[in-house]
Amino acid sequence: MSEQLGSRKGLQTKDIVLCGILMALTTVMTMIVQIPVIGAHGYVNMGDTVVLFTALYLGKKHGALVGGLGSALADLISGYGVYAPVTLIAKGLEGYVCGLIAEKVSDRAGRIIGTLVGGTIMVTGYFIGEIFMYGLKTSAAAVPANSMQALFGIITSLVIYAGVSRAMHKSK
Repeated sequence: MSEQLGSRKGLQTKDIVLCGILMALTTVMTMIVQIPVIGAHGYVNMGDTVVLFTALYLGKKHGALVGGLGSALADLISGYGVYAPVTLIAKGLEGYVCGLIAEKVSDRAGRIIGTLVGGTIMVTGYFIGEIFMYGLKTSAAAVPANSMQALFGIITSLVIYAGVSRAMHKSK
């Protein structure tokens, strides 16, 4: 979106409400489908779709908040509290960097690059975090599943962004 909500000075009530709704949606999408990763301790989910879409549509600050807080809340509620600190950082950075790139390169290529880099940051963040938690072998075992989760989030967020942008453009 050419003028992202996150680019205005100060927060407006609708920005706060929208961010809260997207945090809740991230939590739900993370919890609704949780596929345990064989050979590791985490799970694959669909929350990245909302994180990356938010970063593209609302910008880096909203992407970081929705990604970090919405995803970490899902870990806490789902009994994966040990992952919450890693999730807060990995998903927060995923949303922030995706939004940053999309803001700097405001075209289709910027959105694609932003989601790819954001997804890569998420996979790398969990890899590093799980090394400290469970060791290299277990951390490495989760990389393929985390990569598939990132790819799903990248594709679906780009498709949803295109649809929402088209709908918003037609409604003006």
